[in-house]
Amino acid sequence: MSHYILDIRTASAHFPGIGRYVRNLTSALIPLLAVEEQLTLLGNAASWGAGETSQSGAKIAVGRRLSNRTIPVSVSPFDIGQQWRIPLLLRQLRAGGPSLYHSPYYLMPYRTGLPTVLTFYDVTPLMYPQSVSMKARLFFRLATTLALRAASRVIAISEAARDDLIRYFPVHSPKVRVVPLAADPRFQPQPASEVEAVREKYSLPTRFVLYFGTNRPHKNLAALIDAYAQLADRHAQPLVIAGAWDARYPQPKQRVEQYQLGDSVRFLGGVDDSDLPALYNAATLFVFPSLYEGFGLPVLEAMACGTPVACANTASLPEIVGEAGRLFDPHSAAKIKDAVAELLEDDTLRAELGERGLARAQRFSWQATAAATLHCYRELLGARNEK
Repeated sequence: MSHYILDIRTASAHFPGIGRYVRNLTSALIPLLAVEEQLTLLGNAASWGAGETSQSGAKIAVGRRLSNRTIPVSVSPFDIGQQWRIPLLLRQLRAGGPSLYHSPYYLMPYRTGLPTVLTFYDVTPLMYPQSVSMKARLFFRLATTLALRAASRVIAISEAARDDLIRYFPVHSPKVRVVPLAADPRFQPQPASEVEAVREKYSLPTRFVLYFGTNRPHKNLAALIDAYAQLADRHAQPLVIAGAWDARYPQPKQRVEQYQLGDSVRFLGGVDDSDLPALYNAATLFVFPSLYEGFGLPVLEAMACGTPVACANTASLPEIVGEAGRLFDPHSAAKIKDAVAELLEDDTLRAELGERGLARAQRFSWQATAAATLHCYRELLGARNEK
């Protein structure tokens, strides 16, 4: 019996992105497991326990049997106590066959006693140091280095993330596998009634340009505002900026005041997660000027909803978009403006990119992500058994 132990402690509100990854990966892994394979979830059963359903409707299970094989763990990834409590638990769980441990986060036990898989996302604190303190940068570098030393295999979420990992850290490239993410299945074209309900809930106009994400410096919102200030018909096509707002980075709102853009730019702040598919569907187009993304999930979500996309030609984004979107140089406000204006003015191009985006998004699925992850598990335990 091959035993896979997946750490789900990050499947919580504190880790919205990683939590979504963990939940979708778990739900997609379960149907792929052979009878002789066992999956144990290591985490807080109160926040996401065995037998609960995920957004895609699959139940947490072990092998092909429904099970309560979720092991409650109260120690947080931020707690130093995980360095001895988790390895002790892993030693108790590994009896009965070859076992491995998969951590989806770099804050993890660094001496697990088992073959270990680590999921790696990006190097934002190192590439854009202005977004975090020096203390946070040093901690990120140290903790990531320790996690990479502990890992027998590393899953990078894009080719760009893999290249950045190898550039910034002394990691042996053959142990890194690229396994792309996917949009949740709920991101798809929505019924008109759902779209209108969200439009009414957030008082949205009939036509608008949407950005969804944070306002951290590398998201490049200040440049997007600069570009929008140059747009001739910005009053008829307002820019709607949605996503949790971090008060440490007020520059985008300051730009709006500086240009006196008024209602041409609206800040929605956080929106209900359940409203996101309809919000993407309601937009005339989706714009994403980010300078750096390990994957760029909002772009894929927008494409999966059939919304035409204009996005930066940096980091992983060209991998995701391919020829299904309008790429631009995010360092140039004029280039951003030109890309947005072109899509707003050309109905045929928008329709074409919407269709291309739908087709492109179908290349990414959680079933494929889970299959590649399971292949990594099997490969790692197979290599260990051969020694």
